Parts: sequence; C-alpha cells; structure tokens
Amino acid sequence: MNPFWNNIFRISGYEQTLNYFLSTMPMFKKLDKRELDFLENVVHVRNYQTDEIIFSEGDIGSGMYAIRSGQVQVYTHNEQEEETEQAVLESGDFFGEIALTASRPRCASARATEPTVLIGLFRSDILEAVRRHPAPSAKIMLGLNRVISDRLLQCNIQLEGLKKQQADSRKQQTDE
Repeated sequence: MNPFWNNIFRISGYEQTLNYFLSTMPMFKKLDKRELDFLENVVHVRNYQTDEIIFSEGDIGSGMYAIRSGQVQVYTHNEQEEETEQAVLESGDFFGEIALTASRPRCASARATEPTVLIGLFRSDILEAVRRHPAPSAKIMLGLNRVISDRLLQCNIQLEGLKKQQADSRKQQTDE
C-alpha cells in the first residue's frame, strides 16, 4: 500500500488504548476521561489461548468480562454432558455481569475459541472502589445497572413473544 494512504487509514494511538476500549462499552459510555482513567485502574487484562476455559457452569461467579479481542463461546451441558452452544461473542461483547452483584453459580460455561484478550471487572474490586471512591464507582454501577436492565427488558420482550406464539399455536390446534 502507498505510505500516504497507509498513514491516513492507520488507527490513532488513543484508539488502541484500554481507556478508549472501555469508553466504547455500553455501560461505560457516559464516563468522562477522569472516570475512565479510574476504571482503567480497577479492571484486569487477561489473555486466554484457544480452547482455554474462562469459567465453568456451576462455578461461583466473581465478575464480568469484556472481549477486547478474540472470540468466546458460551455453552451449557445437558444431562448427558453434551454441550449446547448458547452464544458466540466477539470483540466489544461482554458477559457475566450478574456476578458483579450476586455471588451465585454460573448458569453457563465460557471458553476462548481463539487467542482472546478479556478485560475483567470483579466484584471484590468494585466493592473496594465503592468504599474508597464512591462518586466514580456509583457512575460505573449505574451504567452497569442500565445495561443489565436493558438485557432484562429484552428477555421479557422475547418471553412475551414466545408466550404469544405458544398461545397462537394452541389456538390453531384446537381450531383444526
């Protein structure tokens, strides 16, 4: 490629930083630069190899992950221990956020399907941050709450759609 065009299309240095990546996440979009700097000191960068398990179904959750690069498969096991894929997540996606507020067993397993860089935000770090730095921590928690609420709303909408389909199906069967 011509060096002139290469320079124009190159990603700026800031866009490659952890701070920038965090600013693109839905739950952190409303944080200002100072709050993003604070958050950058709270999160943990973790590297996973292909087929490496991130967590297993039944493990007690300790935090959430955002995918900076790579790919993660979320899956469950049935009674015969066969895997059922629930989702394939990529850069910019996040998962496990319920573990930030509730110490409960994970309802699925997660594994890297290629070399993957995850950004971890853990409950113990958030609790310490709330104690030491309540204002930015509150803004972070409100952003997380907003995203969890949005996901819950989407689940409710999907559940209502499934109920309607089921009712329509039953009605159609009784009409026949």
